[in-house]
Amino acid sequence: MRVGVFYFPTDYGIDIAELARALEARGFESLFVPEHTHIPVSRKTPFPGGGELPKRYMRTHDPFVALAFAAAATRKLLIGTGVCLVPQHDPIVLAKVIASLDLLSGGRFVFGIGGGWNVDEMENHGARYETRFKLMRERVQAMKAIWTQEEASFHSDMVNFDPIWSYPKPAQRPHPPVLLGGETDHTLKRVVAYCDGWFPRGARGFNPVEAIERLHRMASAAGRDPATLTTSVFGAPPDAAALEGYAKAGINRVLLGVPDKDPDEILRTLDKWAPLAAAHAA
Repeated sequence: MRVGVFYFPTDYGIDIAELARALEARGFESLFVPEHTHIPVSRKTPFPGGGELPKRYMRTHDPFVALAFAAAATRKLLIGTGVCLVPQHDPIVLAKVIASLDLLSGGRFVFGIGGGWNVDEMENHGARYETRFKLMRERVQAMKAIWTQEEASFHSDMVNFDPIWSYPKPAQRPHPPVLLGGETDHTLKRVVAYCDGWFPRGARGFNPVEAIERLHRMASAAGRDPATLTTSVFGAPPDAAALEGYAKAGINRVLLGVPDKDPDEILRTLDKWAPLAAAHAA
């Protein structure tokens, strides 16, 4: 099991390149960042976490620009989206962005995806809440075609284009791993159907043994080899005993949440967590 982190890269936080260098120097495996292209002022959609929406949601950098800076500042650190809101992107443009980032980083990109929760945000992009998962699946499938075919075409209910050339291709073959966030049975069916891994949140009550058994049971029922799927836990507790239990259960990666604090405090936190990364680096 590998230990990485996730962080909201903002205009008031630690420089993303500094954070990436600090993570690599301390033995962390990866850096994942979230995405919100904007936050509608209307605030019609309640924050799922309850209460007021934290200001970092309104001040987040573009994830791919931020990750490009992180990749350029490091040599081995994996970089990923946690998560990219696929329904808010044109699939041809997004495919090129990801292929470019994966190639230029030497094959270090992990594509964490999600359908999104902010209804008015996605509607500003022309996506609908009711059909966001269907749109996400078809766009991911279209991007896979672009990444793996010299002359790619795709025709479905929501994505249509005739043969195109699109280069570069990703460094990873056949493409960067696709991890889907969420915890419902619907999520797991989507993971099994068209993803490479599951990206659940390690919220209170998360049981790693039960989670792995559930994923494997659903994969086997659908005729997919469970060994072809990974599990990365978003927001795992920074506790040695808990992480040991995650590792024994078969979790492949855990991400610890870097606090929304000043740079010095963040670096002190990383120093405190470094032994956890080292314990699972072998």
